Amino acid sequence: MADTRTRAGDIAHLGHVEMLTDRYDESLDFFTRVYGLKLSGEDADSAYLRAWDDYEHHSLKLTRAETTGVGHIGYRAASPEALDRCVAVIEASGYPVQGWVDGDDGHGPAFRFGDPFGHVFEIYYETRRYEAPPEDRPALKNTASAFTGMPPRRLDHLNLLAQDVSVFRDFMLTCLGSRVTEYIQLDNGRIGGCWFTVNNKTYDLACTEEHGTGHGRLHHVTYATDQREDILRAADIFLQNGVHIETGPHKHAIQGTFFLYVWEPAGNRVELANAGARLILAPDWEPVRWTEADRKKGQAWGLKTIETFHTHGTPPTAED
Repeated sequence: MADTRTRAGDIAHLGHVEMLTDRYDESLDFFTRVYGLKLSGEDADSAYLRAWDDYEHHSLKLTRAETTGVGHIGYRAASPEALDRCVAVIEASGYPVQGWVDGDDGHGPAFRFGDPFGHVFEIYYETRRYEAPPEDRPALKNTASAFTGMPPRRLDHLNLLAQDVSVFRDFMLTCLGSRVTEYIQLDNGRIGGCWFTVNNKTYDLACTEEHGTGHGRLHHVTYATDQREDILRAADIFLQNGVHIETGPHKHAIQGTFFLYVWEPAGNRVELANAGARLILAPDWEPVRWTEADRKKGQAWGLKTIETFHTHGTPPTAED
């Protein structure tokens, strides 16, 4: 009997995110000079960026566009056979399918599909590992490259906006074999947010409820740091460079990450976060339920969630 959802373990990890910007040069300067990502390559339309311990060619594709937001989200399959199984499930699922595309500069052929809210996903297996030139060679053999700047270590997660999080949840469980680690249950019965993982990380993607009229919008993209002190230093670096700090540094109640949110020059929200040593190792993990009353208490140490965190997404809507 054919699988009706992607098998657990067939998706290895979140691989990369394509971010759109209508201020390309300023955004590229921000991500390299200020935020601390490394430029792996560039073509006429896009820059390919990675953090110092991302093993693949890139984890962020920054693309020139007339708007902002997310272009696509890429996940790497665990094997060629796993990729074939995933494609079969997605093709039979009824979700929008774009089909096979040639890979970007950093990976091979990818199968593209969409959620019901306009976000585009792709799954690939063949990838190009980063090979550090002499000037970027790490002192330790078990890291991908040297590090400078803040410095972000690896792509951690992204947060998407959807009009119905429960519908998006079904999409993630079916097409990516994800499991829910934590969620928000609103008083009106709706799911306000879900946090998903395809491996033992606490989460690699979150989805929260769209409060405006937007379609297929991005809430934020996040890179992880080694320690909380890196984030405190980053706050000073952002301040020095005139970057808009939206909220933080502080600690989330949900997932327990130490966070800092800023807006890059085009208006896309980006985060630096440190989750400590937290992993989801229990095979029978029960998703943690947060109530609306829980959320009204604010973040872990009492900081109230800033209003723009509920309303700002990219691309902007007419209400913005």
